[in-house]
Amino acid sequence: MDLYAQRSSNIRRTWALIIGFLVVVIAIGYAFSWYYGNSSFLYLAVVIAVGTNFYAYWESDKLVLSLNHARPATREEFFDFYTVTENLAIAAGLPNPKLYVIDDPAPNAFATGRDEEHAVVCATTGLLSMMTRPELEGVIGHELSHIKNRDMLLMTIAVVLAGFVAILANIFLRMSFWGGGRNSDDKNNNAIFMIIAVVGVVLAPLAAKLIELAISRRREYLADASGVLLTRYPEGLASALQKIGGYAAPMHSANLATAHLFIGDPFGAKAAGSSGWIEKLFSTHPPIPDRVKAILSPQS
Repeated sequence: MDLYAQRSSNIRRTWALIIGFLVVVIAIGYAFSWYYGNSSFLYLAVVIAVGTNFYAYWESDKLVLSLNHARPATREEFFDFYTVTENLAIAAGLPNPKLYVIDDPAPNAFATGRDEEHAVVCATTGLLSMMTRPELEGVIGHELSHIKNRDMLLMTIAVVLAGFVAILANIFLRMSFWGGGRNSDDKNNNAIFMIIAVVGVVLAPLAAKLIELAISRRREYLADASGVLLTRYPEGLASALQKIGGYAAPMHSANLATAHLFIGDPFGAKAAGSSGWIEKLFSTHPPIPDRVKAILSPQS
């Protein structure tokens, strides 16, 4: 699949994620309405599903920036950040994204926003001070590729929707313990409902998180390849990834909700280097050595 086809696929996946979320939340609302004999739960589910999707599409980038304590970057303070981004945005045929920085010595960066006209590229001060200009070009090329491929919209929306699924599952379990449904006198029905509730509260957020992580890992390889095509200098990105992957300390604002957005694991080299199958399953990023090998491979 070429890059243009992949971009179209990402757009379809984004809408599929939004529609799927609508269907799941409304279905849960219907189940509540049936159990409690009150249609208000269904109406509430519709409102919540539509409202959450609206917020995820229009405001999730602001939530991500806030969670990571990002601030606007000025041209005077971060001249290279601005000029590299402007030059590569022109080469990629993109509008200049807004630039933000996180005051953190750990090198890292991410892109967010709902489309090319409302995109944001955010980098840590550690990355901006540590990278040479070719390495910085590699990182910015990677992030602009996320914007061009519409990866950042898909991954940013996943932050809100995956988190909300976990909250919804918790509410579902609590209400199940309270009981009081129209079938509350039927012990068999209550037992079945409780089993479904416990299974749902465990599996729903787990499934949402695994989908979120799988989206991230696949997109990182694509953004690496697209970034190299943009800069025409694979050694720059490869060297930058090695510096990011070799930094041991985690970011001060590292959190599980937004970890998948970053170019490297924000929890540091120790977390990224975990080799067990469980660690790999829940890893937000492919291993740095695998990414570097793919970038420098003649086939890439």
